Amino acid sequence: MAALRLAESDLFEQVALVDVVPGLAAGLVLDMWHGAGLYGFSSPLVGSDDLGALAGADYIVITAGKPRQPGMTRTDLTAVNAAIMASVCEGVRRHAPEATVVVVSNPLEEMTHLAARFTGFPQQRVLGMAGVLDSARFCSLVGLTGKARPSEVRALALGSHGPEMVIPLSQAFIGDQPIEALIDGPTLAAIVERTRESGGEVVKLLQKGSAYFSPAESAAAMVRAMATDSGEVLAACVRSGGAYGTTDTRVGLPVRLGRRGLGEIVKLALRPDEQTALAEAAGRIAQRITEVEALVDAAG
Repeated sequence: MAALRLAESDLFEQVALVDVVPGLAAGLVLDMWHGAGLYGFSSPLVGSDDLGALAGADYIVITAGKPRQPGMTRTDLTAVNAAIMASVCEGVRRHAPEATVVVVSNPLEEMTHLAARFTGFPQQRVLGMAGVLDSARFCSLVGLTGKARPSEVRALALGSHGPEMVIPLSQAFIGDQPIEALIDGPTLAAIVERTRESGGEVVKLLQKGSAYFSPAESAAAMVRAMATDSGEVLAACVRSGGAYGTTDTRVGLPVRLGRRGLGEIVKLALRPDEQTALAEAAGRIAQRITEVEALVDAAG
């Protein structure tokens, strides 16, 4: 889905899809290309089981990893997906050393950190996709109240892609009006909580696999923002550098992306409680990253 959405944008000279299963990527790409006239795009597509197909890529979206199953947390995936990330990043480093990487694999913050470690790329060229998706989920759930269409809602999901997700309601709007002036507190609290659990809700309903339509569009949105240098404010997992009083770790923050990745971390006027929640989220993420570093080091 991410490859298709990027091809549909017609922004790229080529879109390559790589999967370890022989023939799978090539078959999917051929199926996508058969619909090029219907979709209205002309960007060539390539499918391969060889990471060499990434040669010279400007942007790489990493979705590789085991998906969640019912009852699993994202953290349950850490060990197996760390090994997969190491293998993928070795190929990325070799074939596309100037690429900007968008990580979708879970657990998101830990895998984004490992992608930076394994590629050795500058911090601004390794981003995690979660905030765009979680922001969109919040907006879609607000749409269910009947107060607005999802596209009329503006909000940012910061912190972690999980329990420490922070959605600062001071920065949430329906049109030009503060969302708190239009929707009561208990309803908003319930929407925030459902947003945190939305990924697991989808996993439970699907029973096999996890969400893909909205995550794909979210990753594609980040790549399009970079390719067009749109300057829009998005939420993304980046190295914080201590912004917002956080521990210097990987955490979801409001950012502007440039053609080569992170352009700047955007300073918003968060309320004290929102600022505290964000700092606490970063602290917990930093602890998990320390643990995954120890796991990787122990595995050699």
